[in-house]
Amino acid sequence: MAICRRYALNNDDAAEVLNDGFLKVFTHIDKYDSAKPFKPWIARIITNTAIDHYRTNLKFSDHDDVNDHEDIGHAATIYEQLAYKDLLILVQKLSPAYRTVFNLYAIDGYSHEEIASLLKISTGTSKSNLFKARQQLREKLMVLNMNKPPGIPDNLQIERKMSRYNGEQI
Repeated sequence: MAICRRYALNNDDAAEVLNDGFLKVFTHIDKYDSAKPFKPWIARIITNTAIDHYRTNLKFSDHDDVNDHEDIGHAATIYEQLAYKDLLILVQKLSPAYRTVFNLYAIDGYSHEEIASLLKISTGTSKSNLFKARQQLREKLMVLNMNKPPGIPDNLQIERKMSRYNGEQI
């Protein structure tokens, strides 16, 4: 369900993706190679199902121009204060195009060329959407940091839970 939540806008959409993914798993179980691990096979099917769901619900109306956003720097300590669920909520607030590219690149480890092929977009569009997604996340993190009530301790578990973000400038 974690994969589905990363790509979906809400829990209902995530449940739909999960159901569709398991339907594909069960209908294609005969294609599974028992010499290979089962969990990555399922994860790949669920990820591809989420991409299919994204394609069918593609909406470009809420894209923002990168020039509309202010460059606010790279404060590494901001995301240390967030829990995994908080970061997931921020990612889900991104537009579908930005969220999908961000998840594929930053979390699932796809290259821009692979993303372009999967989503049927250009490599440049993939890079642009990733840049814009990071910019929006950075801005949202800065707002959260400014609005954080005093006395709330820092949460360093984010680095363990989302180790893929280490070294990334969100």
